[in-house]
Amino acid sequence: MEIQTISNYEFIEFHQDNAVILFSTAKHELSFNKNTEEGLLNLKMIKEALNLKDVGYLNQIHSDLIWNYHGEVEDGDALVTDKTKIAIGVFTADCVPVILVDTRRGVIAAIHSGWKGTKALIVSKTIEKLQKEYASKAKDIRVYIGPHIGGCCYEVSKELVEEFTSEDIYSNIKISNGNKLDLEKCIRAELLKKGIKETNISSTNTCTSCNKQYELHSYRVSENKQGRMFSFVYLKE
Repeated sequence: MEIQTISNYEFIEFHQDNAVILFSTAKHELSFNKNTEEGLLNLKMIKEALNLKDVGYLNQIHSDLIWNYHGEVEDGDALVTDKTKIAIGVFTADCVPVILVDTRRGVIAAIHSGWKGTKALIVSKTIEKLQKEYASKAKDIRVYIGPHIGGCCYEVSKELVEEFTSEDIYSNIKISNGNKLDLEKCIRAELLKKGIKETNISSTNTCTSCNKQYELHSYRVSENKQGRMFSFVYLKE
């Protein structure tokens, strides 16, 4: 994990063979809200600065809908491609961005996993799509979890905590502390159940609400609730 500067903006970067994984920050007020002119211009900035063919994204609806990239903006919360020089990404401001990379098969995925998507096991379903459509194997998949509101700060209703803790998949791990829910622990449980190696899971270990290392957008904390970060991945040629 390192810091990458693109057009004077700060990104958290990982590399995996020919895949580049980037999580934007909010330094210098960088925002990728696609419903604003500023957000669309910043998406264009990424495309031009990184010499990409396209930047793919979705109209996120807190679902478990997964799409193969085909150049259109669909309603859904995970995007998959095996094309080079095409970035695919998700917008977040507290929800969990999850990036999958299978360098053996040359396929990548970007997933938006808020509590609804996590409860619907969208990460597991994306892995299943890679396995079914691209012949991916769990042992070859690397996972990158970006900044999100952590179990330290994510307060939800008692009822929601009970909905999660009653699921068999979480029976052997502590995913809550009072009314606080740890979505990353939930997602890690999904990954392990799908056969992803613990050593193949990387995380920025960064809470959008309380971290002091990076400037980040947080829907719950920020007075400007329009700010969005963009978490994306692309394959180099």
